[in-house]
Amino acid sequence: MPGARCTRGLVCNRHKKYAHEHTGQRRHPTFPAQWLYGLYRALVSAKSARICERAAQTNRPSLDLSPFALKGLESLSGSEGQIRCLPQPEQLHGLRARTEQGREWMMAQNEVVVVGVDVAKDKVDACIRSLSQRQTFPSTAEGRHALIRWLRKHKVGKAAMEASGGYEQDWAKALREARIEVRIVDPKRVRSFARSAGRLAKNDPIDAEMIAWFAETFTDAPGQAFDAARERLVKIVNARQGLLDLQTSLKNSGEHSVPDVVQKMQARLLKKIAVEVAKLETAISAMVKATAHFAELAEIIESVPGLGKITSAGLIATMPELGQVNDNIAAALLGVAPYDDDSGQRRGNRHIKGGRRKARNLFYMPCMGAATQHNPVLKAFYDRLIAKGKEPKVALTACMRKLIVILNTMIARRQKWDANRYKPSDPARLPPSACPA
Repeated sequence: MPGARCTRGLVCNRHKKYAHEHTGQRRHPTFPAQWLYGLYRALVSAKSARICERAAQTNRPSLDLSPFALKGLESLSGSEGQIRCLPQPEQLHGLRARTEQGREWMMAQNEVVVVGVDVAKDKVDACIRSLSQRQTFPSTAEGRHALIRWLRKHKVGKAAMEASGGYEQDWAKALREARIEVRIVDPKRVRSFARSAGRLAKNDPIDAEMIAWFAETFTDAPGQAFDAARERLVKIVNARQGLLDLQTSLKNSGEHSVPDVVQKMQARLLKKIAVEVAKLETAISAMVKATAHFAELAEIIESVPGLGKITSAGLIATMPELGQVNDNIAAALLGVAPYDDDSGQRRGNRHIKGGRRKARNLFYMPCMGAATQHNPVLKAFYDRLIAKGKEPKVALTACMRKLIVILNTMIARRQKWDANRYKPSDPARLPPSACPA
């Protein structure tokens, strides 16, 4: 129909001819969309080629953490004269393929294959995350041998496992005898690490994978050296502490009215516990004297006024790092290091967190006696903090930190207590305390 427009809004041929004849204007050819699209593709391809060529010449790894590195134009796939920087179709198998490449790249960087071992009462779950290998082994002698064979097959150099109430000790001993480095990690840290990664599910295979991932991420912490004598001392010290806890519980129960038969039973138990505690203390003293490096450490610790044989044996058993780490780490291991609680303009109070609870409980009462009665240096420091308005518990915590720092320095230097070195009249020579004074 003349003068009508088509559905695409273009003038029909008859109308265009009529308009051209009456206006007398020269008709220009329509701008082809195909030519514009072709020009756009050519420009993008040329720019991509220049970017890929520059990346290849600088030999920079790609962002997907692939295990290979480009080493020039000869490493790029494609025919001559054509540069292709995208992965080939056979390489695009989804997230799993890219994850496997990233794991292989991490393994190549670390050079040490790590296995995570989740220990249960009747079995263990092992996971080599970098190789995507999983296996379950029974808690028997044959199961431990099978685990060692499996680890040697995959050339594993480090094993990480959580502290599991003692069930991990036999496995750790077997792996150390097989010359595999063993690292015992804190279960709380591993679980917090898993939550931070968004892994909310929890079962034994997942725990083994998280332990392996944790050990691969935090590689600075070395494996703990195995000391059979110290392990035996730890068990005796823990047994003594367990009897003391039971003794305290029975004494507290005796403060309430109970039948006569119960009172007599509690009295008999208390007498028996006192006898057994004395036997264990004798065994601890004999073991410390019989072991050369224990005796040397005990002589240094017991030279401090206020610290006796049981305290020195407990520190030897629970804090073997003394003398090998700096003062801040020693205080943190004991659990008396004050941590900041600041945000923006807010300045919160410092609080102690973490640390080894058994070692701190063992060290608390001897330090209290040293700070209030037996040690002139600590007593002067304690009195000064109290005079400044500090709470007694805060002042005592500061004394605990000061004393563990002094012990750490003495053991590192193999020096006994020197009263002239820590004169109360010369506070400038006292080791600094991180607690606000």
